[in-house]
Amino acid sequence: MKRLVIVAALLGALPALADEGMWTYNNFPSAKVKAKYGFEPSQQWLDNVRLASARIAGGCSASFVSPSGLVMTNHHCTRGCIEQLSTAEKDYIANGFYAKTAAEELKCPAMEINQLSDITDVTDQLNKSTQGLTGKQYADTLKSEMAKIEKECATSDQVRCDVVTLYQGGKYNLYKYRRFQDVRLVFAPEHAIAFFGGDPDNFEFPRYDLDVSFVRVYQDGKPATTENYFRWSKGGAKDGELTFVSGHPGRTSRGLTVAELEYQRDVAMPNALLQMAEFRGMINEFQKRGPEQQRISNNVKFGVENALKAIKGREEALMDKKFFATKVAAEQELRQKVEANPELKKKYGAAWDEIAKAQEQYKSIRKELAYVEHGRGFSSRLFDVAQRLVRAADELPKENSQRLREFSEAKLPSFKAQLLSPAPIYPELEITTLEFSLTKLREELGPDHPFVKKVLGKESPHALATRVVNGTQLRDVKVRQQLLEGGKKAITASQDPMIKLAMLVDPDARAIRKNYEENIESVIKKNSELVAKAKFEAYGTNVYPDATFTLRLSYGSVQGFMDEGKKVAPFTQMAGAFERNTGEDPFALPKSWLESKGKLKLSTPMNFVSTNDIIGGNSGSPMFNKDAEIIGLVFDGNIYSLGGEFGFDESVNRTVAVHSDAILEAMQKIYGATRVLEELRPGKQPPVKAKPAG
Repeated sequence: MKRLVIVAALLGALPALADEGMWTYNNFPSAKVKAKYGFEPSQQWLDNVRLASARIAGGCSASFVSPSGLVMTNHHCTRGCIEQLSTAEKDYIANGFYAKTAAEELKCPAMEINQLSDITDVTDQLNKSTQGLTGKQYADTLKSEMAKIEKECATSDQVRCDVVTLYQGGKYNLYKYRRFQDVRLVFAPEHAIAFFGGDPDNFEFPRYDLDVSFVRVYQDGKPATTENYFRWSKGGAKDGELTFVSGHPGRTSRGLTVAELEYQRDVAMPNALLQMAEFRGMINEFQKRGPEQQRISNNVKFGVENALKAIKGREEALMDKKFFATKVAAEQELRQKVEANPELKKKYGAAWDEIAKAQEQYKSIRKELAYVEHGRGFSSRLFDVAQRLVRAADELPKENSQRLREFSEAKLPSFKAQLLSPAPIYPELEITTLEFSLTKLREELGPDHPFVKKVLGKESPHALATRVVNGTQLRDVKVRQQLLEGGKKAITASQDPMIKLAMLVDPDARAIRKNYEENIESVIKKNSELVAKAKFEAYGTNVYPDATFTLRLSYGSVQGFMDEGKKVAPFTQMAGAFERNTGEDPFALPKSWLESKGKLKLSTPMNFVSTNDIIGGNSGSPMFNKDAEIIGLVFDGNIYSLGGEFGFDESVNRTVAVHSDAILEAMQKIYGATRVLEELRPGKQPPVKAKPAG
């Protein structure tokens, strides 16, 4: 990073300063917004924008932009769908996609979209159930009570319910969603313009990307009726304008203890960066085998390059001594307040030391947990399918409260949709990634480790990967369906080599997971809850919680920033994309743009930045004004935003968005997407009445 984020010394303890904060909808600081910007969001306004927001299961945000189920998000959020619908003959990643008629909208094989319909505070219920409990008993009871609450809430497959942990366990909310599992692709530009500038421009600004796509949610075979949706603004974003972003930030770590941050800085991040760099090298070599190998692995490459750059930025933030000192100072001040009060000391005094001890235990099992249970040793979609089938056979016959969390009744619709997805799986890529991960498994745990010897036997990683991938029948969805319905009897009788590998791995994976959940995670959760309560008693509850991939609302304004003494303007223009074009990847504009240059208004704003507080997971979030009108589409943060996992600096931390005018200009003059434009046109959409939560 060019400059590291420095934040207030009491970050994470005191109420947020400036435009900081990813706020929950049931604790949004409307009065603060009014004090700074002269606009106070009402409850009706909040209800409307909440219901107009959407989440893409798996890691992105989106928004409803018409009454007929039209959803806007980033191109990179629908890459999986676009790639799965593509073939060597019809490459929609390279050439783009547009459904000129409703009949041409293509169903995404594995996409689910959620709409948050209700939020309920269940903190008291969960605290009462776990009061006085520790260790395994605490973990089991908490899991059981969460599963019970979720099951009672999820009354049909069209409803999803999640108990969300906020403030490291200081509060628990039940989020109830309307679930859409029939999602169809409507429009996507070429990858070359959606990710113009590629990895060199990623997390940078100025940018010149049209990172947008449109899908539609269906219900009972027809476009779903979506009464709450965002209108399109007539003028788009303006310099200095108040901006809102409603989306699903994936994870921040602003409330972690110093011991937890030290673990991330010194252990987790360096290890992750090394393996990702090696994995990227392997994928780059795979892509050199030919154009088809490049096509089928592009999405994998995009994911690892994005993650690699993001983690680098986060690591550099924690490596900054001045920044880390602010985290230490914040923790020391809170602990001093606790120590000075006998009552608080009795309740909370030992929490930090208990978390630190748990982190030390974590270090001793981290490799086995990562490689045996968390998938680093078995990087294969087919192995993932096999493991899910093997575990489903054991978990589904159990009482709901006794199952692993991912097999609870409330999560089964999503589980089955992913398991039985017809998305294509490519054997050559599977063999390559599985061989790589098995090689790393042997390297990290050692060739004499009992688990390594058990898995590999006399085979090499290449031989094992080739045998199980070429021999499995799990690419056939009907085979998966039969094994799922056949349960334990069918799994035990199966001679499928991938199923047999998953069965071989499962006892060890369950054992290391059990050890982690009962002896480490439960300690961290329980004591993090105590730390959060200590913060509430010391500073009050007028703070925002860390991100949890649940719906949040941030506010800010369109502003440029200073970068190493140079002023960066808040907007770029379409003309800049042509000036930046070199004709060579990743700075090669697609043919459609080059041919349409004469039609375009080149002064149209292309991308812009704002002070909204976001993080990964906010990709695809709508950016809108006080009238709940779309002025932009979030697709990235600048380089300084990467330290946003741990803190926020309004002077340089920026959200990067596609300007709403650029979307209209390109869709009209380059792609001729008139059918979609009719749904989006400013002034064409009738006003909407906000509905209350529920």
